[in-house]
Amino acid sequence: MKNTIPLIKDFDALAKKLDDSVHHELAKSSMGLSPLIIALAVTDWLMHLSVSPGKQATLSKKALELMADVLKNPSPGLQAEQGQPHRSDSRFTDPAWNTWPYAQLKDIFIAQHSWWDESVEIEGMEKHHLELVHFYIQEFMDALSPSNYPITNPEFLNKYIQTLGQSWLKGLSNFYADAWTQSTRGINQATSSAQKLAFEPGRDVAVTPGAVVFENHLIELIQYEPTTKNVSREPLLIVPSCIMKYYILDLSPQNSMVKFLVDQGLTVFMISWRNPESSDRALDFNDYLNLGVIQAIRAVQSVTQCEQLHTMGYCLGGTFLAIVSAFLGHHQSSTSKGDNYQTPALIKGLPKLSSTILLAAQTDFSDPGQLGLLIDQDQLKTLREAMATTGFLSGKQMAASFKFLNARDLIWSKNTKRYLLGEEETTTDMTSWNADVTRLPEKMHSEYLDKFFLNNALSTGYFEYEGRGIALMDIKSPMLVVGTERDTVSPWKSVYKINLLTNTDTTFILASGGHNAGIVSEPGHPKRSYHIHHSQKGHGWLDPLSFKNLAQEHTGSWWPEMSAWLKKISKVEVPARGILKKQTIRQAPGRNVMVRYMD
Repeated sequence: MKNTIPLIKDFDALAKKLDDSVHHELAKSSMGLSPLIIALAVTDWLMHLSVSPGKQATLSKKALELMADVLKNPSPGLQAEQGQPHRSDSRFTDPAWNTWPYAQLKDIFIAQHSWWDESVEIEGMEKHHLELVHFYIQEFMDALSPSNYPITNPEFLNKYIQTLGQSWLKGLSNFYADAWTQSTRGINQATSSAQKLAFEPGRDVAVTPGAVVFENHLIELIQYEPTTKNVSREPLLIVPSCIMKYYILDLSPQNSMVKFLVDQGLTVFMISWRNPESSDRALDFNDYLNLGVIQAIRAVQSVTQCEQLHTMGYCLGGTFLAIVSAFLGHHQSSTSKGDNYQTPALIKGLPKLSSTILLAAQTDFSDPGQLGLLIDQDQLKTLREAMATTGFLSGKQMAASFKFLNARDLIWSKNTKRYLLGEEETTTDMTSWNADVTRLPEKMHSEYLDKFFLNNALSTGYFEYEGRGIALMDIKSPMLVVGTERDTVSPWKSVYKINLLTNTDTTFILASGGHNAGIVSEPGHPKRSYHIHHSQKGHGWLDPLSFKNLAQEHTGSWWPEMSAWLKKISKVEVPARGILKKQTIRQAPGRNVMVRYMD
């Protein structure tokens, strides 16, 4: 009997290992996604469609109508005036798409797309399944677009004739060059070498003068040299997302937010996160709050001797900052102190926050946008199995997920231009930064997805930090919150919900652009605009539609609004704080940002 129990335990462990292995191999065959949730979603759709004869009849009627529409309008260009959703598709803007037979191919494709879009809308389906089926049909149709193939793309033929075949040869050359790069990536990874970036940190980007003045296992803290004689009394600490390299906020000098803020008379500090290794797999979410945000605040205080400071968080860094701001607000507020109150040792003596600025940062994850499509219990299990072998989520995996979510622009349109038309990609500082991917530790990433995306613990008060449930209502400092109109990572209506969770003085800015381009919106950038609305402390709920109706619309960059908002809070100036030699560990941009992997 004594020998039987260990055998049973070993058998159970082996059985689980076998299940995990099979699940992992299935996921590899479906680009790292869980094939089970895809199958469940399609099954849900097909079963509801099979018992909906009315819907079937409607779809049959629509198919006949669309077919008749295509057949009775053979004239080139006629369909472009119909005002239907897909008529303005950027893939078909070239005049050649209005000539025979390409106009007909385009219209057939658009008709099919329209039919499939309507086929998904079936009452009774589970919401997540409906969203998944709609997304995968979109991906399937994007793959079938006539613009993707040489024989059905008139732009390919026209350019081939114009260049006497040189565009085709250039496209083939691009294809084989990319294939060679992919085939040698494993060798580069084994030798720990990474391809050079078009814009290298410290040379082309991340060049604002400064120095690392503090470091621990997880972060470097960079202080930037002042450029004005006097500065605001309160320094500014920026908490970037650990999903990305910090220099998205310090790109080239002409579009560096860091340089802009320094030139506005602020003493700016920036966290530069460690790019983790396998040995960092146990770093958890609270480590990012403690070793990252809290210790950075303490280091800023040590360097500047400040009693208060401004704070700014971008993307996931904004989520970190919102938690810390609420934690500090609760413990530093006089209303929370009773006779037996003791300040937690973690934050004892820390300065108060003069402001909390959140850039494209979610605090309510009930509507997470496109990322929510890839996050559910089964998908989380798949990710855990993948991370169990490495100890981290690789930058390659994250980049592949974002590509998959935006396949039309990042895969198909890109391939059409590069391989069919033989056009070289225009590399900018932002696209170069986008290629400089980072990792996330296994435990921290699992907690992030589970607690925030799956359970929305922060907005409901169930996220615990240092043994206490965090309530965003405890944020006491004035807030400036920025969302971006075309953000698929942090949808602006989701970002806007911070107004529902707090009652402090809040200014909300809705900027044009996407998750990155809407934030990197320097003065002078063409075609930029924003809406802005201020709500005083104790404000009630103003829904997003009402906000857009009430908010003032302005053209240009929103950065000057941020500067004016900070200056309104910081009315006292002090002589500029230079970086002391004894505090300098190394020159900016430091070494964390230089760590790159080819995984």
